[in-house]
Amino acid sequence: MAVEPNNNSPFLSVVIPAKDEQDNIISLVDEIGSALDDRAFEVLVVDDGSTDQTQQVLIDKARDVPWLRCFHHQKSCGQSCSIRTGLRHAKGEIVVTIDGDGQNDPAYIPDLIAALDAGGAEVGIAAGQRVGRKASVFKRYASKAANAIRGSLLRDGTRDSGCGLKAVRRDVFLALPYFDSWHRFMPALVIREGFKVVHVDVVDRERRFGNSKYGIVGRALEGALDLVGVWWLIKRRRTLPDVTQVTAAQETDWHKEPAV
Repeated sequence: MAVEPNNNSPFLSVVIPAKDEQDNIISLVDEIGSALDDRAFEVLVVDDGSTDQTQQVLIDKARDVPWLRCFHHQKSCGQSCSIRTGLRHAKGEIVVTIDGDGQNDPAYIPDLIAALDAGGAEVGIAAGQRVGRKASVFKRYASKAANAIRGSLLRDGTRDSGCGLKAVRRDVFLALPYFDSWHRFMPALVIREGFKVVHVDVVDRERRFGNSKYGIVGRALEGALDLVGVWWLIKRRRTLPDVTQVTAAQETDWHKEPAV
């Protein structure tokens, strides 16, 4: 059973976007349960229009696991949309994201939470940064080049913005502007909202079954436009003034419905 919340353990929501991951998703859910067995948490898996048995294996698993909540997109909408679906339904004070293919190791989730807690309220996100990546040589070099360009333009101090493992305060997460591919710019967007970023090194794992469902070439072409858009959002950000309430609320009847 899920652990009951207590004052020392903020309720966590783990959001997993998954597309055609019938052979990976259940073992990943089990690993998350083991990694968080002493905490109050829920796991939300968003099935992004899978055409295999991902939805069915999740339904079967949820019958035995009370902390598992499953959602389904009728058609594939992409990873960013799936994360947003999970965020909108999450109940936790902290939202953790993790990829559904099993390459992100759930054992690092407590480290992310610890780094977020240690940073205090001024830190909005603890972002994982992969070491020992298991992707193809082409994909590793393409990712390295993309991160170098992104880092030089956005200056968010993040060398690996594509890592799926992140822990974000939910109120900060909800304040971020949403657009397709927003999950690849989380550190920069969190900084834009006035919060700090901390990083945690995480060891990448081999994918056990299947192949990546989101193509690198199309993603790179879209990413160039997104990068310019995020740069524009940062440049257009205006700091809100400090606000002080100068009058106390008074008892009035103005809000009541008129008599009929």
